Amino acid sequence: MPKRTYEQSASTLFASRVAEPLAARLRPRTLDEYIGQQHLLGAGMPLREALSRGHVDSMVLWGPPGVGKTTLARLFAQSADAEFVSFSAVSDGVARVREVVAEAEHRRNGGRGTILFVDEIHRFNRAQQDAFLPHVESGTIVLIGATTENPSFALTGALLSRVRVLVLHAIATADLEHLIDRALSDRERGFGSRLLTIHADARGLLATLVDGDARRALGVLEAAVALVDDGAEITEEQVRAAVQRRVPHYDKSGESHFNLISALHKSLRGSDPNGALYWMARMIEGGEDPRYLARRMVRMASEDVGLADPQALVIALSAADAYERLGSPEGELALAQAAVYLATAPKSARVYEAWGAALDAARASPAAQVPLHLRNAPTALMKELGYGAGYQYAHSVPDAFIPQTYLPDELGERSWYVPGPFGFEREIAKRLAWWAQRRAVAVEPDVANGEDQREK
Repeated sequence: MPKRTYEQSASTLFASRVAEPLAARLRPRTLDEYIGQQHLLGAGMPLREALSRGHVDSMVLWGPPGVGKTTLARLFAQSADAEFVSFSAVSDGVARVREVVAEAEHRRNGGRGTILFVDEIHRFNRAQQDAFLPHVESGTIVLIGATTENPSFALTGALLSRVRVLVLHAIATADLEHLIDRALSDRERGFGSRLLTIHADARGLLATLVDGDARRALGVLEAAVALVDDGAEITEEQVRAAVQRRVPHYDKSGESHFNLISALHKSLRGSDPNGALYWMARMIEGGEDPRYLARRMVRMASEDVGLADPQALVIALSAADAYERLGSPEGELALAQAAVYLATAPKSARVYEAWGAALDAARASPAAQVPLHLRNAPTALMKELGYGAGYQYAHSVPDAFIPQTYLPDELGERSWYVPGPFGFEREIAKRLAWWAQRRAVAVEPDVANGEDQREK
């Protein structure tokens, strides 16, 4: 069958857009048509049982785009035989809340409930969110919010305490493939009358490229259908043409950002170069500033590798400098090199732990006096007061080590830094052990004379 021309495809696609979009036409009308979220709606699940009894509580639906949050809210209203009122956090304000509440009170007096669906509820500020509270508590409305943002960050504690948070997952690939087949076979709402088929590889590709977004899957399918004649088979080539470019799920200022940088950090700490490269690639493909990744790796070099491999910090700094010189995409390779180096380096958090302990000690004793022998004595008066008295210059002896105290008297001897058993820290441990032995000898009592033997 000959391929359609661009003009024919564009004409068909334009005509299909005049009608209701496929995703809207195939919106589930019953819970049985709803795909995914079996952890909430599967047989015997508490939410499914509550819906079968027509009971709906106020809740927030949290999940990525295209997983059916709005559809689920509509089905909840249907099961409860309640009025469904849609409310946009982008275009509606507190004045609209008052109107909705007044209508809901009138409806309630007539024996019918109201489900207020608030899309993108995370966009409301604290005062706007608080406007819902008294009406949720009184039962005037059942509030169902939808958000792609973590509710614990985006919503107030007062509102969270009055709603259930239901986590919706990305739609599984197998469920998306089933949805694609349904759209092609449904004569009433889909493309059944056109007798189209789709190659198994093309179906799998489409279901994979949309990243669990059912709405986008139907949009891509609709675009692919516009490229073929009736009775044709949709191929991988047509699916790729319809997708154009896969848009990564990434929000540089939201939870996705923090989840991915956490995954990168833990992969480096866990000595997995493959995981480190993958999560770094995900962030860069999502639009993250590579300079941020460079800064994070400099931190990781000290926090997780430390003195087990002192070269790690040098590599991380060099990679950051290389990126500044080259930019993207050339400079990204230097960041990848640093990520692999950090992941495969011996690990130690001993410097990180020692620094934390030293900070705690400094905060606990902020006024501890510097011992006199460690003080600077630039004036005659300071020398008369004993500043610098008794200090012994380490380089005055062949091995450059003279045991003396370097902490305030009230702290005594402390050992915040204890080297680990890997990499260069094994050498540091030997040095510290030798110095500790020299100190022990310096204060060891002379049994015969009953005096301390102190090195001169």
